[in-house]
Amino acid sequence: MLLTAAVLAEICSALPLSGSIYIWAAEAAGPKYSRFFGFVVAWWSCMSWITYAASNCQVTANYIVSQVAVWEVSFPGGTGNDNTKWRVLIWAISEGLLILSVAINYLPPKIYSGIFKFGVVMMMLDFLLCTIWLPVGVSRTYGFRSAKDVFTMIYNGTGAPAGWNWMLCFVFTSIAMVGFDAAGHISEETKNASVTAGKGILTSVIATGLFGFPTVILLLFCTPDLDTALALDAPQPFVQIYALALGKGGSIVMTVIAVIDLIMNTSVVIVASSRLIFAVARDGVLPLSGWVGQVASDGQPRNAVTVIYIIGAVVLCTILPSQVAFTSLISASAILIVAPYGLIPLLRLIITPNHFQSSHFHLGRYAKPVYICAVLFNGLLFAVMISPFYFPVNASNFNFASVIFGAVTIFGLASWYFIPEEKWLSTKQVSQALHASDLPKVTAEKVTDHT
Repeated sequence: MLLTAAVLAEICSALPLSGSIYIWAAEAAGPKYSRFFGFVVAWWSCMSWITYAASNCQVTANYIVSQVAVWEVSFPGGTGNDNTKWRVLIWAISEGLLILSVAINYLPPKIYSGIFKFGVVMMMLDFLLCTIWLPVGVSRTYGFRSAKDVFTMIYNGTGAPAGWNWMLCFVFTSIAMVGFDAAGHISEETKNASVTAGKGILTSVIATGLFGFPTVILLLFCTPDLDTALALDAPQPFVQIYALALGKGGSIVMTVIAVIDLIMNTSVVIVASSRLIFAVARDGVLPLSGWVGQVASDGQPRNAVTVIYIIGAVVLCTILPSQVAFTSLISASAILIVAPYGLIPLLRLIITPNHFQSSHFHLGRYAKPVYICAVLFNGLLFAVMISPFYFPVNASNFNFASVIFGAVTIFGLASWYFIPEEKWLSTKQVSQALHASDLPKVTAEKVTDHT
């Protein structure tokens, strides 16, 4: 993912604009194909970030309701996803959490800044507790797993061939690295954006890798034996692991901190996605663009935030009829993020390999090898995430992500076909932006009128 981040940082530095990723795709495609890829990636990105916000709310709800399993509270019909009453409970909590996360985004910037800083402190506290308190608790209770278990034990719960099962495990771990393009979505609100936004993309990936990988290894040492782990029946098994290692009281402390972290994470996701929705609407790509693209008196795109809430609330309703449908939406969210990650370096490789010379993060002679690696890696992620997750495939475990991805792509193609060129991203505008991005000491901020 570091190579993918390098590709996006390169083009972000030359074109630091709100909406970022779909503008980057359009410009990377050159004047001839810019509108086609711009519209498609705009729809991919919008739906990805909106469904991501909704999925975060359900993840947060899972932490809360997992206390039912910790305290062995009897729930009518049981706590399985086949119980409609249980799904209604998770849905209601998820909707409430979405409202709270959206409400935070309606606050004035100064107040939101204070809440954001509080959230950062809580996330740091969560990290420290997971890397210090949890291991201490494990050492005093059920004990650590052996190095042999952590690094060599294989469990295939998917029914897939061994090689593909390994790929599924690899992808589900590495997917934590996505979302680093968010730094580009707020470029127009960033000082010295041609440098700062690109740094934000790179440092996000580096920090996640440096801290995330050892943390995953540590948590693997802290998991109980396989039989105990498989017996954990809470929607979020880590809540039960907290209880086993730290006691029931400790699990409440860790759950409260995790919930606060996730609420703040969702609010940040909405910040990034609202800028993306705003930019796409400003360019006339979405329905009701005139209203969605408006900003409040303090410059905040609150109408875009409202759109995110409405669509996110509808997405969460898919929990009610079937957990499989909601899981497929979440899988599609990851696919819709990864697809542009692979498409942009592909376009840079075959259409615009010699452009964006003004970038502060220009890849120079390493550009083509980096593009090829980014295309291959993200293509692999895409292929795995769009494949079945369980075998044999049936109606109850079918991964509908491919269907959802196709439907969103069709919406993008329809927008490209029906919206005339003079309304958005004409060939002349793309050519001007590409020319400006190649001039020394000229930043993309001077050509923002191309949108």
